[in-house]
Amino acid sequence: MTLSTDHSASPIATLSSALPREYVHKSAHSEVLLTGWRTVAPDEYVVTAQWPRTHSFYTPDGGHHDPLLLAESVRQTIPLLSHVAYEVPFGHRQIWDTFSYSTNPEALAVGSTPADIALHIRCSGISRRGRRLAGLTMHVTATRDGELLGTAEAGFTNQSEAVYQRLRGGNADLDEVAARTIPLPPPLTPRRVGRDRFHDVVLSPTSSTRRAQLRADVNHPILFDHPVDHAPGMLLLEAVRQAAYRSAFPRRGVLTGMEIRFFRYAELTSACWIETVPIAGDSTTPDRHPVRVVASQNGEVVFTATATINATAPAPHRIHATP
Repeated sequence: MTLSTDHSASPIATLSSALPREYVHKSAHSEVLLTGWRTVAPDEYVVTAQWPRTHSFYTPDGGHHDPLLLAESVRQTIPLLSHVAYEVPFGHRQIWDTFSYSTNPEALAVGSTPADIALHIRCSGISRRGRRLAGLTMHVTATRDGELLGTAEAGFTNQSEAVYQRLRGGNADLDEVAARTIPLPPPLTPRRVGRDRFHDVVLSPTSSTRRAQLRADVNHPILFDHPVDHAPGMLLLEAVRQAAYRSAFPRRGVLTGMEIRFFRYAELTSACWIETVPIAGDSTTPDRHPVRVVASQNGEVVFTATATINATAPAPHRIHATP
């Protein structure tokens, strides 16, 4: 949280720390990326974030910060601005409809200090149910030290707890869902999906190299930061990433962009299938590998996505001078 100080009383212009975890719907203080926010115009905001030089799950690769840190930063911004800017009560649920991002790999280079990020956000399509926020779309431009890091767009709806319980029915009962959660299937080989540890693999093999079963480890400390009644959105984004890496294997690179549209919840109580589909046209090159990913469960589409892996040289280390 950014705190302004009186310049005449102190040589320190600002003091900063992470925002309260309740604003970003996280249980672990250590997983809060956001550090402050301010209004710059009606429905326009700047949210600040800090990315660690390394992370237990969003690990650097080839000297680049994990681009899904941008996705997680935007995800945390959704509840933050819902609460502080649009007066959404705690206990309401924000549900992703769409999400996309594109990054500049050069700006993702890991430096000698944590990366301070500014998210410039414009909100559009604002709808209300009575006086309460019903949904909106965030248009995000992310910068780092004044350099364009990437862009993102997130559309979501807001549901009160009563409406959410009615929509989800028995699937909203955490104890019932926990009792019916399917056993954890075996993981794919980590290196085939861009991972170093079996614990972080979210796909399980099938008889087809284009098809995998979603592997939802409810004990994963990052993807399941707290008990939930369905597969979290960041788990599904990671599934898209790993499916794309598997499709491109043995080539490696940075997942520079993704677009995803959610149609229904991915339940923890039945198998969810992740399939890669060839993209028509000559869009694959030695340096660029786009892939389409479709998730289905019980015969219905859960989400559709496209992702692009770009081959990049190892990033040079960014040096930050100190006085």
